[in-house]
Formats: sequence, structure tokens, C-alpha cells
Amino acid sequence: MKKILLAVIAAATIFTMVGCKKTDSNKFVLGLDASFPPMGFTEADGSIVGYDIDLAKEVSKRLGLEFVAKPIDWNAKEMELNSGSIDCIWNGFTITDERINSMSFTSAYLNNDQVLIVRADSGIKNLADAKGITVACQAGSSAEEAINDNADFAKSLKGIVYYEENHTAFTDLRVGSVDGVVMDSIVARYMISTANDNSIVVVDEPLAAEAYGIGFRKSADGAKLRDDVEKTLLEMAKDGTIEKISTKWFGKDISVIGK
Repeated sequence: MKKILLAVIAAATIFTMVGCKKTDSNKFVLGLDASFPPMGFTEADGSIVGYDIDLAKEVSKRLGLEFVAKPIDWNAKEMELNSGSIDCIWNGFTITDERINSMSFTSAYLNNDQVLIVRADSGIKNLADAKGITVACQAGSSAEEAINDNADFAKSLKGIVYYEENHTAFTDLRVGSVDGVVMDSIVARYMISTANDNSIVVVDEPLAAEAYGIGFRKSADGAKLRDDVEKTLLEMAKDGTIEKISTKWFGKDISVIGK
């Protein structure tokens, strides 16, 4: 029994050590929710595109690595990272105190707010007006955290419905299955704009201000990769590459890294 236990412990130790190493020395594997426009999302032809994707492809090119976009279950993102199946989480990923404790983050590269979106005919103009409604959000997201951190707002709601991704929540809002959705302002405004739908509006009062960063494993290997990526992003900010990519997706430069 003792030998078996020692063997199990040894195997677990080896797995942990392997999990701390880079997925593949020649690849840069980015974990993402592939339904999170405009940061990273899947086109009709199956290709994954977006602001973060364009940034990461250029970073990979400059680092001499093959870029790989790997869709993951957002609820299991930390497990995917720590197991070594991905090298980083880069997908409109909000920097929070809890996440800083478990990951190595780059500096912020974009600012964002968590906002409530509703139907234009709802009469909801601020968060207080949302009393008694049913709100949706993505499970395991910073939107969920923003709701929980706003105790008065959370208590005033009739209920909270959790979705695997924002697109379905947005669709259900449009057809009236839920009364509102809490999501990233950048994503909400992009989805409303591309849908060309005036029936959905953003409530002006945000739930939380936040910033996007890139999360890596808390290990020597993860810290080195983080530093290499951040250094490359700073070079891209200096030579105008990030401004060009930002203008492509947002119509102007909204990046904050290197500023």
C-alpha cells in the first residue's frame, strides 16, 4: 500500500512539473472563448479572428513561434492553463485580484467596463431601474463577478441566468427570454453595432471598470513567456502596429499599453 501511495505521489509530481512547462517550444497556444467578438470569435468559415487574435499573431511572428488559437471551456480556463494545454489566456481577459493570485499577468493593454444591456423599450435608464428583472451573464466571467460585487444590484434582481457564452445571451435578450445581459462594454457595443439593431441599448451606468491583460502560468517558464510577450507588445505600440490593429477593429486607437 505504501509503495502504491508513493507511486501515485510521484506520478502527480511529474504531472505538475510537466504542466508548468510551455506547451510546445515552437508554438504559442492561445486559449480563448471563440465567441467573444471583437476580441476573438469564429467566422462562418470556421476561422478564428479578432483584435486579440491579430495582436497575438503578430507577437508570435516576432517571437518566431507558430500561432495556435485553441477554443476552451471558459469555466475551465485556469485548469487548461495549469495543465499545460495552453500557454496563455488572451481573450478580453479581465485582470482581477483573484486571478493575479493564480496567474502571471502582463500590464493592461485595453480598458473596459462591465455594463448592463437591455431592450430599448424596457424603460431602464440606470441600474436602479433594473429592479425585479432577470439578468443573464457568462458563467465564470468578470461579468458574473461584477454582479456579485454589486450587492444592492444583485439583490434587486428577480434572477440571474448563466450562459456558456455571450452570443446566446444576447440573442435571448433580443427575443425576450431575459430582460438584460451584463457583459463587457467593448463586446456589447460591437455586437449591437454589427447586428445593426437599435432594439438593444447599453445602460449608461457601468457596474465596474476594469482592464484587460494576458494571463500566463505562475512558473519561471510562464513568467519568461509573459515578459517576452509584453516586451513585444511594447515594441508594437512604439512602431504603430497596435494603433493600426486597433483602428481596424474599433475605428480608432483605444489601446493603453505603452502609454
